[in-house]
Formats: sequence, C-alpha cells, structure tokens
Amino acid sequence: MAYFITKLIITALLIVLISEIAKRSSLAGALLAAIPLVSILAMTWMYVDTNSSSSAVDFSNRIVWLIAPSMTLFIAFPILIKKGLGFYSSMGISIAMTIFAYYSVIFILDKFGIKL
Repeated sequence: MAYFITKLIITALLIVLISEIAKRSSLAGALLAAIPLVSILAMTWMYVDTNSSSSAVDFSNRIVWLIAPSMTLFIAFPILIKKGLGFYSSMGISIAMTIFAYYSVIFILDKFGIKL
C-alpha cells in the first residue's frame, strides 16, 4: 500500500508542478507537458512492478499507434475556442472527437490485422 501511495504522490506532484510552471510560462509548461511523462512513469512503474521490460515494450508499441489520434484534441480545442465556443464546451467536444479518433484508428488497424 505504501508503494501505491508513493506512485500516486509522485505522479500527482508532476502534474501539479507542470500546471504551476505553465501559469508562469506557457512555453515551459507546454514543453514539459509534451514530454511523455505519463508514459515514462507508466513504463517505469510497470518495470518496477514486474521486473520485466516486455510489458513496457508492448505498452510503448501501442502508444506509437495512438499518437496521431491524440493530436485531435490539440487541433480541435483551439479551433473551437476561436469559433466562439466556451472553454468547457470546446474541451468536451475535443475530448469526444479524440475518443472517436482513437476508436477509429483501433478499428482500422484491426481491419489490417494489427491488434492493440
């Protein structure tokens, strides 16, 4: 249980730290957020938990296929804001579009025999 709480605290601290840095410098915050910290942490925790790199490798390979649809959020959100939609509406629609993009990519890859 202590290990779980430690993982939780480290992960939460990184997110809070990035958001605090972004308040002072959007470029610095964006740079830190663009680094795949969540993926790095997840792979690290997987390795620590299993002492095997194979689960981290599988995880990493799946992420590669999901990078393109994740861009949907970052493209749609500013466009919707500029069109006059509110923050929460824009965020909700962008998230829904991103989820649709993920499922579309998974469906298309499955048709080509690539299982994620």
